Amino acid sequence: MKKDNICQKLTVLYVEDEEKIRNLLKNTIKDEFKKFIVASNGDEGVKLFKKYQPDIVVSDILMPVMNGLEMSKIIKDISKNTPIILLTAFSEKEKLLTAIDIGIDKYLIKPIDVDELLKTIKEIASKKLSIDDVVNLINDYQFNRTKHILYKNNQKIELTKKELRFISVLIDGIGSFVPHDEIKAKVWSNKNVNDAAVRTFIKRFRAKTDYNFIKNISGLGYQINANN
Repeated sequence: MKKDNICQKLTVLYVEDEEKIRNLLKNTIKDEFKKFIVASNGDEGVKLFKKYQPDIVVSDILMPVMNGLEMSKIIKDISKNTPIILLTAFSEKEKLLTAIDIGIDKYLIKPIDVDELLKTIKEIASKKLSIDDVVNLINDYQFNRTKHILYKNNQKIELTKKELRFISVLIDGIGSFVPHDEIKAKVWSNKNVNDAAVRTFIKRFRAKTDYNFIKNISGLGYQINANN
């Protein structure tokens, strides 16, 4: 099976309660993706979604503990723009209407054709995701400009709105320093903000990341570098 460049950039969460089906699909297509995570029910699916922030969710509907529709509603409440593909052996009108109400992006009937599923994932990714808008940074960090999320080794780093503005400003000028006045104006909307307050802010930001993640250009500003 020829690998696709778009799929290779995706983290996919696959939720299926039947172990044989889950393992079969995983072993068949996992190498097509950057990361392929599996869960055995909707409750586990929600937990893994929060942990890994996947680009696309693929799920069965009928499952114990929490079904696919219930899980999808929770995921859409967390991240309404995350595409979800539902797989089911049933085509009752009620389930389809519920899926539409939740905002499901695609509804495929079992048994699933692997090529059809891969084609569907690729089409959705091309239309709805800005996969190329991910910046690889030093020390194994990544920043998704579209989602405004900072990751390290695919783990989300929780940042405040001000911290997100700060890293966005540095990434806009990646590879060169951003002057103090520009940072103050764009992050605080105030060039006259106290320098001590800025230093305290930087210290807290580094505590969430690494000390060397943000480079201090003495007397000039701050800089962040890409992972070349």
